[in-house]
Amino acid sequence: MSPVLKTVQTTLSLNKLSSRNYPRKEKKLLQHGSCSFPINNVQLSFQGGLEVVSNVNSSHKEKTCLYDDGELEALPHVQTLREFPQEELVAKVVMVRFDSTILLGGKLDLSSLSASKALYTIKYLHECGAKMILVSEWSRKINPKLPDAQAVADILSSVLQLKVIALRCISCKSPLRREDLQKADIFLLENLSEYKEEVANCSKFAELLSSEVDILVNDSFCQSHKVLASTVGVARFCYASMAGFSFEENLHQLKKIAKTKKKPYLAVIGGGNLKSKAAALQFLASRCDALVFVGQMSFQIMRALGHSIPTNLVERDARKAALDIVQFAHDKNVLMSYPKDFWCTNQHLPTELEVFPAHGVSASWLPVDLGPRSLEEIYSLVTNSKKIIWIGPVKFSSSKPCTVGTSKLAQMLCKQSQCECEITIVGSTACEVIKNESNSLSSFNVLENASVVWEFLKEQKLPGVMSLNRAYPFEIDWSVAYHDASQPLVVDIGSGNGLFIMGMAQNRKDLNFLGLEINGKLVRRCLDSVHQSGIRNAYFIGSNATTTFRSIVSSYPGELVLVSVQCPNPDFNKPENRWSMLQRSLIEAVADLLASKGKVFLQSDVEAVAMRMKEQFLQYGKGKLHLSHDQYNIRINGNAWLEENPFGIRSDWEQHVIDRGTPMYRLMLSKSTGS
Repeated sequence: MSPVLKTVQTTLSLNKLSSRNYPRKEKKLLQHGSCSFPINNVQLSFQGGLEVVSNVNSSHKEKTCLYDDGELEALPHVQTLREFPQEELVAKVVMVRFDSTILLGGKLDLSSLSASKALYTIKYLHECGAKMILVSEWSRKINPKLPDAQAVADILSSVLQLKVIALRCISCKSPLRREDLQKADIFLLENLSEYKEEVANCSKFAELLSSEVDILVNDSFCQSHKVLASTVGVARFCYASMAGFSFEENLHQLKKIAKTKKKPYLAVIGGGNLKSKAAALQFLASRCDALVFVGQMSFQIMRALGHSIPTNLVERDARKAALDIVQFAHDKNVLMSYPKDFWCTNQHLPTELEVFPAHGVSASWLPVDLGPRSLEEIYSLVTNSKKIIWIGPVKFSSSKPCTVGTSKLAQMLCKQSQCECEITIVGSTACEVIKNESNSLSSFNVLENASVVWEFLKEQKLPGVMSLNRAYPFEIDWSVAYHDASQPLVVDIGSGNGLFIMGMAQNRKDLNFLGLEINGKLVRRCLDSVHQSGIRNAYFIGSNATTTFRSIVSSYPGELVLVSVQCPNPDFNKPENRWSMLQRSLIEAVADLLASKGKVFLQSDVEAVAMRMKEQFLQYGKGKLHLSHDQYNIRINGNAWLEENPFGIRSDWEQHVIDRGTPMYRLMLSKSTGS
């Protein structure tokens, strides 16, 4: 990893990227040239060409590698409520998708981390001045005190110590109106479990849910493996989507599972359905030093190793998957442990118990718990481990969820947690047993929804995570990126192959230039060119600027004097496209961070795209941006545009458009003084 990038510590006390505004320094206005444009009293005037060196083999590429593409793709760094500017929440309508299993369960433990985080999300938004619409699903089977939304609203009011009002808009298919939201600050919609459109991720249903909503805060991590209208669908209609405090905490715990710095790393695996979890088991085998099977899957592993097991314990069609896992673990030199003996019950005399060796269970007996030899072996492995994950119950086909073996395992883990061992507990049953044995879960990493974790271990993308906006996962050392990090900054959004940035940097040494580009291959190529050319005032970052612009640029120590968006793909600018480049959140970030008298340069070879960009910047620029009318000197279809590129440096696509003799539609916006 580049010395420019320092990985952010993924703990709750994140050293997050600052979103503060830095003090601005006034600079003298330089003399205008014939082909120039004043930017925040810094004159930009460029002429001349550029030769870019590409495909250079150097150590710089290795040093400036921004991320591991595969790891970020599987579990990207998402925007969180913690990192979102508080001032951007004032008077906004925020939909909070909360976790009913935490806030509406039979027993709400206010001292638990999950409950405190879930409640803090709502209270934090209230303190920031946001209007809230709470949505979730709840089951009357789990808690019979939840007959309707009004009863739930009363419970939430009591827990939050804030008034929550129940609203009916889903059942009557009537979108919320702004005047409806003047009655209170916190509202609750109807029970989502009563609507099949929720699990079908119906677009019209999502649009109904999100009526009048500006921002989505997803705080229901337990649903992140599902495609729901209230988590995935709604995100399409909100200009910002982010994780709440409870979601963020669970995401942090999930990421810990894949880290392998602490060794030996032990996985204790219970439950059944080996075939469906084969990919997850290989994932664990690729990171752990030992796999200990303590549930129904252990019989499939024993069978794959050549041991004879009763036919009623064989999982159908799982043999090949078990053989593959055994071979994979062998190739990785990973220890595989399975029970050496079992407590068994007689099928004809259920109260009669006897210990049998694992390979000698009689036909009329059924395993119900781990035997003493098995527990001794597990204890030896646990006490020698520095990192442990326990996922899946110690349960066999005829046993109860909580057995003596389960309690013994929990006691081992509680004891080992006092020895600087990092332990992750997965699943509601395991969490409950640990809590009973230690009276607290504070010494453990806890993930109560095992289904989400299994999907993550299978390296499947979690829809509830993928629907959230991205955030830049690194802290940037600008003094390494640039020779002088105090110089004014120019940012090109969607910098492509970097011709514009490189040309600008060579012509103006008194400014720093930053290219933001989502294509990682282009970024690495541009960084090679920077290194080969010896340029110290240009840098490139691989990122989706739509959601990471604020977190990246807000940490820069100097002034932001120019932002350019040039020739975005027209298809990206369709309103129905989820990943439209010019979303409201990006435009607001540009308007906030741009220095007084700073400029925004927009151009496209598609007039409709240029018009849309202009309209969006004027609409979402918070009144801070206005057109620089004195520079417009050409009219096309009745609209005024800049005839020439004011900087004299063209991007590759702009040059292509000029060469084919078609027009470019250019405009310049300026930030008002005193904004």
